[in-house]
Amino acid sequence: MSGNLTQLEQIKARLRCIELLKILKKRMTYEELSKILKVRPQLRGESKNDSTPRPLPITVLNRYIRGHVLPNADRTEEMLKILENEIDLVKEVRNRLKFDNGYFDNTSLLGDTLLLRYVARVITQKFAKDGITKVLTAAADGIPIGTHIANEMEVDLVIAKRVREVGVKEFVEETYIPSFSGTRMSLYIPKYSFSRKDRVLVVDDVVRSGETQRALINIVKKSGSDVVGLFILVAIGDSWREEIILPDEKIETILNLPSNRS
Repeated sequence: MSGNLTQLEQIKARLRCIELLKILKKRMTYEELSKILKVRPQLRGESKNDSTPRPLPITVLNRYIRGHVLPNADRTEEMLKILENEIDLVKEVRNRLKFDNGYFDNTSLLGDTLLLRYVARVITQKFAKDGITKVLTAAADGIPIGTHIANEMEVDLVIAKRVREVGVKEFVEETYIPSFSGTRMSLYIPKYSFSRKDRVLVVDDVVRSGETQRALINIVKKSGSDVVGLFILVAIGDSWREEIILPDEKIETILNLPSNRS
């Protein structure tokens, strides 16, 4: 790995390795991490004649997780293979939801910056060939994951809000009537947010009916821009797909829950 990467890419890989360790440390002990992280002795600074993989010492893992030292390039490559195989993104997202009487609280999920950063990297890879230039989300719960994805893609984030902000002269507006309320709702973005050359990824934390996400897609279209795809962290049921006029291959979700649990 190290021979094919720039120095900056190597540093990013080493930092990504530490982030994955920290994510797993939330549900695993140092002893458990040590057992799964078996590396070749030469990557532990031991004899090159012995090729038997052995667990990384707990003291070394502790120094990594506390940020006292970074693994070298070769050890990073070997650890990343293990760590990425160990993380089940669906389970990680589900474990951060708290269920109560058919509803769920996603506060812990939206506040877990390490996990959201990892999700952002996964989604960035999935849409890597689509030439995305902007990310669009809705205030307020879509902002955390939207921010991380826009940051990972190195593009601007546009936030659609429920009210017209003072100081903005012209808006692109989309008004819709949610089926659960029967009242009119609107989303607004400054008119200058998108150009006709923009390729936009629409992002949100949760989808139930699909009406808010359809409104976001319509805002992009009204701006004359292209909708590249839709990403949702948690999807409830699948009836919402009927509201989204996008091919299935342009829609990505992490966790899909049955509608009777929402």
